Amino acid sequence: MSTRQSPIVVRYEEPGDEDAIRVVIDAAFPGPLESQLVDHLRRSGNIRGSLVALVDNQIVGHLAFSPVALNDSIVGWGLAPLSVQPGFQCQRIGSALVRRGLSVCREHNVGFVVVLGDAAYYQRFGFVAASRWNLADEYGGGDAFQGIELIPDSAPTAGSVIKFGPEFGIFVPE
Repeated sequence: MSTRQSPIVVRYEEPGDEDAIRVVIDAAFPGPLESQLVDHLRRSGNIRGSLVALVDNQIVGHLAFSPVALNDSIVGWGLAPLSVQPGFQCQRIGSALVRRGLSVCREHNVGFVVVLGDAAYYQRFGFVAASRWNLADEYGGGDAFQGIELIPDSAPTAGSVIKFGPEFGIFVPE
């Protein structure tokens, strides 16, 4: 007897999804900062893409994109956070969210996307160390700070620090 996983449906966040998204994010991370980040991004209007993954009509994953800047000019979008409810991890839900998210970026003519995360995980989608473009992040992420060009030659080449939005300041200790 084989078990068949229900299909994964990825769609844009809709009004009324906020509480379910918060539950998923809080379950996926050890503290409330990531869900607070998403709430702050939503309130400030800085979420550029917010996707949810559903299994059996239940939200089990979430992905957000927000603008990133170099020298106060928007140069692309940052992927953060990516969350999958623990009971649904390792079932390709995160991968489905990232793939659909990158498609959304392409649909919006976003040429460059960055992420601060596990290099081995994000490399499967084409991300490479942002140091390739002489770029760093404001959090000192090193090789965990990665980028992907969705439009050739769209990565900034100024060799400087990419900054996430002010909402990300909740991660900086006072």
